[in-house]
Amino acid sequence: MMHELMPIFLFAAVGLVLLAGYPVALSLGGTALVFALVGEGLGAFDSAFLAALPNRIYGVMTNETLIAVPLFVFMGVMLERSRVAESLLDTMAMLFGPLRGGLGISVTLVGMLLAASTGIVGATVVTMGLLSLPTMLRRKYDPRVAAGTICASGTLGQIIPPSIVLVLLGDVLSAAYQQAQLDMGSFSPDTVSVGDLFVGALIPGLLLVLFYLLYLVGVARLRPEAVPAIPQSERDISPARLWRRVILVLLPPLLLIVAVLGSILGGLATPTEAASVGAVGALLLALIRGRLDLQTLREVMYQTTSVTSMVFFIFIGAALFSLVFRGFAGDDLVTELLTGLPGGTWSAVVLVMLVMFLLGFILDFIEITFVVVPIVGPVLLQMGLDPVWLGVMIAINLQTSFLTPPFGFSLFYLRGVAPPEVTTLHIYRGVAPFILIQLLMLGALALWPALATWLPNYVYG
Repeated sequence: MMHELMPIFLFAAVGLVLLAGYPVALSLGGTALVFALVGEGLGAFDSAFLAALPNRIYGVMTNETLIAVPLFVFMGVMLERSRVAESLLDTMAMLFGPLRGGLGISVTLVGMLLAASTGIVGATVVTMGLLSLPTMLRRKYDPRVAAGTICASGTLGQIIPPSIVLVLLGDVLSAAYQQAQLDMGSFSPDTVSVGDLFVGALIPGLLLVLFYLLYLVGVARLRPEAVPAIPQSERDISPARLWRRVILVLLPPLLLIVAVLGSILGGLATPTEAASVGAVGALLLALIRGRLDLQTLREVMYQTTSVTSMVFFIFIGAALFSLVFRGFAGDDLVTELLTGLPGGTWSAVVLVMLVMFLLGFILDFIEITFVVVPIVGPVLLQMGLDPVWLGVMIAINLQTSFLTPPFGFSLFYLRGVAPPEVTTLHIYRGVAPFILIQLLMLGALALWPALATWLPNYVYG
């Protein structure tokens, strides 16, 4: 009985080590090694499982899909340093300023563009918080509406492609899908690519943006004093100059997004090749804007290397954890648990989504993607679920988790840059309507899977 519970003890131990504040990669790998040694001493673990680790690491090294990670990170950091967000926000505020709620609409649209340009949630929330929150408060916006709008628009990088979340999730789901088919006796398995997930996430991501905008329009109608318009005296610019400015500021990042996503949708490039287009495009955009010098390039390269190293270090720790978990027959335990639930497939999906949602309070998307998805993914996919639909559901679920008090990551990011007059309670109350929108989107996807599967089927046949 003790041996059968070892996978549960392993998961619990990792959680405790993480709560103690140790780095994620070391927590995963170190705890797994300790359990492997104890298990071998008890005769409950075969050390031959650890012999597979070099092959796992070599597989990561030779995985061309994962080359997209440093390229997309470089693209995002370079756009951040070239102050694209600042120019976009100022221009959008001028464009929508006459409307009540116009500044909130501007923040949402800029958040969408940054999400499609960078895909880095933390950077987007912090950038939008620093740039737009003081402006919104100065315009007498309700702090709750301002904080909620910034947090919600900042997390769009989870779901709107090109997103690092979708790159990593697509790669892991592809392996899980092939494993599921092999377990079912299919030795010529179908594949699912990162491109499939990008295309599948497009409609749900844009629908979320639309619902956010509708909410802000509703606030403007019901509580106009909470989202005042920008006074005419502060918008003293002719229509011709305004539209010229809109074109000059908006066109370059839009062309970059179209180049990246369009090359994938049109079948002209893989996500990795499209990521290289994005990286070069961001470099050219910074050069055109006069924001590129040797110091900036050095800082961008350093941050890109730092983020990429962190991702792959976690990948190695998660691979070691996964091997030890399987060595204790944890995958069999998970299979028995999910297939034995009353209610069948939907009960299993709900349980997995709930667990991931709760894990999102203490783990970043990278750890959840590398640790949890390889364990539960093959089981769920053997039940007949569509891998693209499952991937989009996971991405939106994690996005919701990162917004939910009291532990949502986006809330912490904004709290770190918010002025003292914006309290934690303001932030918590402000994100509540957006959490409801996220949950409605999850429900809509559950009822109509075609929201995620129709476009990939149409594009790729």
